[in-house]
Amino acid sequence: MTGASEPRLRVAVVTLFPEMIREASRYGVLGRALEKGIASLTCSDPREFATDGHRTVDDRPYGGGPGMVGTPAPWAAAIDAAQAAVERDRSASRALRIHLSAQGERFDQSLARELAACSGLVLVASRYEGLDQRLIDSRIDRQVSLGDFVLSGGDLAVMVLIDAMVRLLPGALGDERSSEQESFSAGRLDWPHYTRPVEWEGRKVPAVLQGGNHAEIERWRERAALINTWRQRPDLLQAGTKTGRALTSAENALLQAYLAEREVDDGERDC
Repeated sequence: MTGASEPRLRVAVVTLFPEMIREASRYGVLGRALEKGIASLTCSDPREFATDGHRTVDDRPYGGGPGMVGTPAPWAAAIDAAQAAVERDRSASRALRIHLSAQGERFDQSLARELAACSGLVLVASRYEGLDQRLIDSRIDRQVSLGDFVLSGGDLAVMVLIDAMVRLLPGALGDERSSEQESFSAGRLDWPHYTRPVEWEGRKVPAVLQGGNHAEIERWRERAALINTWRQRPDLLQAGTKTGRALTSAENALLQAYLAEREVDDGERDC
């Protein structure tokens, strides 16, 4: 490992499939950040802490029903080992232990920024019906969900969290402005992006982007981002919600002008 002597973020994943996590973390922005020492990633496998010959880590639920539930002892030992690995050589606050669960709070860009500011995280990727509740009560600080759907396990969700967090760390991206200008960073979706060639299949890059007038380009991007948000995620334009932010007076003027233009275009097509 090269780069910083102390990672800005230490992450330990508790998983039954450590090779899956290690392999997925080799590529792209995350792989480069780990290589440069901006972040560190270790894995802890509950099977290594099972005490029976079959290395059992789950069992049938009390009360009956389908699926299997993670048994407390091996998972607790794996979580404790992961926490120790994250906190090693650190005098700072205790690592935050997060269970990826459909019952958790919704993950979004705001939460990604909050977690990226932590010095150490333990991410627990359970399988099937999840973990024994006593384990959650004693070893989990917070539960997080990607959305209102169910996965076979938390491993893929863990990788989503790690990627979203690490890209926010200083030095992880080639251009630090990238994370500042991405969708959701300012409570709005991103504007459309174009590259060469100027014309493709009869479709041209907007002329303003070719002109080199940076002030005009910024105005176009602001307007395009606002329109994109209005079309795709209007909830982001509503105040009073976790993800929403009310329109500023300038944004409202831009949006009203766009809607007026849209009405004129619709009227001309109806003629």
